[in-house]
Amino acid sequence: MKTEHNLIRSITYPAAATALLLLIPFIAMQFTAEVAWTLSDFIIAGILLFGTGLTYTFITGKSKNFAYRIAIGFALFSGLLLIWVNTAVGLIGS
Repeated sequence: MKTEHNLIRSITYPAAATALLLLIPFIAMQFTAEVAWTLSDFIIAGILLFGTGLTYTFITGKSKNFAYRIAIGFALFSGLLLIWVNTAVGLIGS
């Protein structure tokens, strides 16, 4: 029972954070035409954000070392940012 509760919690936090982050462009689309995301934009962003959050949760789940958690977070955020920028703007390659 304890393991099931931890699994649900470890999936719920990244899912909630993803939903909250995706609300930003969704709300912005209601007020300005400059933000024009399609359904596929939301799906790709959701997969990237949720995948990164879930990966962080599972990798650092049993670690109590704060420096390790920061390093893993920095590495995952850097990877996420690289993919996001390349997908959105196409800085690398064309």
